Amino acid sequence: MGLGKTISTLIAIERLMYDYFDIKKVLLIAPKKVAESTWAQETQKWSATRRLMVAKVLGSEKERIQALESESDVYVINRENVQWLYEYYRKKKSFPFDMLVIDESSSFKNPQAKRFKAIRKLRPLFKRIVILTGTPAPNTLLDIWAQMYLLDGGERLGKTITEYRTRYFTPDKTNGHVVYSYRLQPGGDKAIFSKMQDICMSLKAKDYLTLPERIENVITVEMNPKEWELYKQMEREHVLSLASDDDVSALNAAALAGKLLQLANGSIYNDDGEIVVVHNEKIERLKELVETNEGKPMLVFYNFKHDLQSIKEAFPKAVELKTDDDVAKWNKGNIQMLLAHPASAGYGLNLQAGGNIIVWYGLTWSLEQYQQANARLHRQGQTQPVIIHHLVTKGTMDEQVMKALERKEAGQDALLEAIKYRKELYKE
Repeated sequence: MGLGKTISTLIAIERLMYDYFDIKKVLLIAPKKVAESTWAQETQKWSATRRLMVAKVLGSEKERIQALESESDVYVINRENVQWLYEYYRKKKSFPFDMLVIDESSSFKNPQAKRFKAIRKLRPLFKRIVILTGTPAPNTLLDIWAQMYLLDGGERLGKTITEYRTRYFTPDKTNGHVVYSYRLQPGGDKAIFSKMQDICMSLKAKDYLTLPERIENVITVEMNPKEWELYKQMEREHVLSLASDDDVSALNAAALAGKLLQLANGSIYNDDGEIVVVHNEKIERLKELVETNEGKPMLVFYNFKHDLQSIKEAFPKAVELKTDDDVAKWNKGNIQMLLAHPASAGYGLNLQAGGNIIVWYGLTWSLEQYQQANARLHRQGQTQPVIIHHLVTKGTMDEQVMKALERKEAGQDALLEAIKYRKELYKE
């Protein structure tokens, strides 16, 4: 992350298009906020790429079609519209693109997702394919297969995910015929890397850059006795509402973990969709952080909508990251508190000029989102030590998420183990 994937790719496109006349039109798939700003801005930032014309295939269907019909070099679309793009050109029975670039390709790691299935059908129509990611295997090397398939059509790691699993993995956690997780066979990682190495390039920041120090800080948040009793009562009800059998499905575990993390943050939605406030301790700690840091800019990552609402109420001048203008104002030092969700603002944005302090108001189970979000400030161009504060509510699910992130184990397996642990706490 932060080693120049964007500009490297743009220079390659410029040369292939205007020096070698090898390609004519490039389809570029990226996260929405990156599609809106990063690629177009990067072309204008460097003299070597300024003649590249970028069309943003975004907005309403009419606006997307208008962009596709424009005379441009690179057509940037967000990944949520890949299925729409496939249907659009299937009806037209023509396809204008000869090069594909997928930015943050780990968002295509799920072979069952509609976006993967759509681009899989379009894949043979491209002459050249480039995929980019700072987190190629955020949870497990199982995540690699779909991304590699988009590169080589299954030539190296197998035509199907089943073939890949059978060759390099063995079942780990099971329940009869149901397999919940897989583990690598001995030497499996080396065998996989050996297959991939002729068409993949991997660069690590530590080998090429001297980045400022990164300081991790866990701030323990404690509820008062009354709040703690209310929390325990609500957590117990939610945990015991789960099926009593020993095996917890990933879907149920994810839903329950979400509720427990909401409680840890201070609020939860009831069955009527209303917000029930349990405590305001995280808001109070955030106020202390702002006071302690004497108004220095802070990038605050939240998890739930009611967290965003609570922060906005406590800090009326806080700005929710939505537009290119918000990014520009932050990097100019005109925003004291920038609020962002790691799923939408954790990829591809350059925010290092605006500050050096990150606050995780609400934690995420996604190691990929966590790493990518932190890299918005801790990247090339940052001149100050980056301080990452984590607000962790004592005795709650927060602690288990934090431990999993520290061990770089966050993901479905860690989530399931955390839920089983909390079930044990309330067994009679």
